[in-house]
Amino acid sequence: MGLTVEALLDDLTPAERERAERIESVLPALADAAVEADRDGEFPRQHVATLGEAGLLGLVVPEEFGGLGGGLRDLVGACFAMGTVCPSTALAFFFHNSSASRGLLPLEAADAGLFDSHEEPEVRAFAQKLLTRMGEGRWMANFASESAKSSTAAIAISTEARRGSGPAGEPGWLIDGVKSFGCATGVADDYLVTAKLPGGDTAEHLAVFMVDRRSEGVGERARWDAIGMRATATHGITLENVFVPDDDSLAIPGAFVKMMQMSRGSFVGSQVAGTACYLGAAQAAHDFTMNHLRTSTFADSGKPIGTAPFQQQLIGELAMHLRTARQWLLGQLDLETSDPPKLPKPEVVANWRIAKGMVAEEGFAVAKCALKACGTSNTTFSGTVSRMYRDLTMGLVQAFPAERGRLDAAAAMVTGTESTQFGAAPTPNG
Repeated sequence: MGLTVEALLDDLTPAERERAERIESVLPALADAAVEADRDGEFPRQHVATLGEAGLLGLVVPEEFGGLGGGLRDLVGACFAMGTVCPSTALAFFFHNSSASRGLLPLEAADAGLFDSHEEPEVRAFAQKLLTRMGEGRWMANFASESAKSSTAAIAISTEARRGSGPAGEPGWLIDGVKSFGCATGVADDYLVTAKLPGGDTAEHLAVFMVDRRSEGVGERARWDAIGMRATATHGITLENVFVPDDDSLAIPGAFVKMMQMSRGSFVGSQVAGTACYLGAAQAAHDFTMNHLRTSTFADSGKPIGTAPFQQQLIGELAMHLRTARQWLLGQLDLETSDPPKLPKPEVVANWRIAKGMVAEEGFAVAKCALKACGTSNTTFSGTVSRMYRDLTMGLVQAFPAERGRLDAAAAMVTGTESTQFGAAPTPNG
């Protein structure tokens, strides 16, 4: 038996294998808590210590900042492996690691000379502080999404930041707004918040702030009773006159756009890893089903029920859907990690639009086949098939539905225009 990660990535380097062994070491603890977490809809807080003690909260943080120095392949492998035992934890872990992009991408932009001599020190200080916190084992919750909708952007930011002073008169920013989605609400040590600066309603006016969870004015939205991914603590936060010092702010106009230009593919350079959580759930549904079909027997003949023509048809469909999902994810991962790049960034992004939907839809098809093949006796709410089926429904809508992805990809192919990821929602009177 190899490492769980190797069911997806069979060409690990020695360094990737060492990090994959750390991932493997935490899977039993995640699995032990999965059923209760799903039933209660509560993120298991003990996982923060479990993952932190294994060094995994710094998985994609460079070693110079205290992390393990992993890359996108490591994160994809981790999310896949965790997804096979507890998709909720896998998704929350992905969102934590996606926060690293707010440190890694600004550093890349600074190295590329996109900031002037006055801006660069501030950019580097913010990025290094964020990455050091993650390397030290602090959990970061990445809050961008809001309930505000825009026809021109996937994520519209209405949360506002304005200049203000702290309790001791220190300079900084005051933030007001509501973030509707972001894993680890009430769990993470720090909330990474995207807000718009005064004077504009474009991505050029967006800024990033590190907010201590215990800061005055920070609250939680009402908990929601989702069909799946129930233990991710995704109910979001409220911010009312929350003070953030300048040292915890990246508020240079245009900095947000400049750093996003540095990602290889999807807008923060790690979205494919979030989709790997769902592939892990599909793998778990497939493996449970195949074990059930091999070990359960007919009462009259004693043969495995998997020998029936009906079941064998479903076995073929299980393999087809799982392999299709895996190949789409691996193909996108290759596009985003190959050196030198195989395609220009716009083509990589367009491919991602399609790939995300294909992984989600094919993964859900695996769960549907598993439900049919395992029968009524395996439909208990806490059972593997039921949990993975419900979690995979969330993949159909999380980030964006497959239909939107295909439309965005088609528009880019025809017009050469990439759809906007982030935009600032107009002010009520603006």
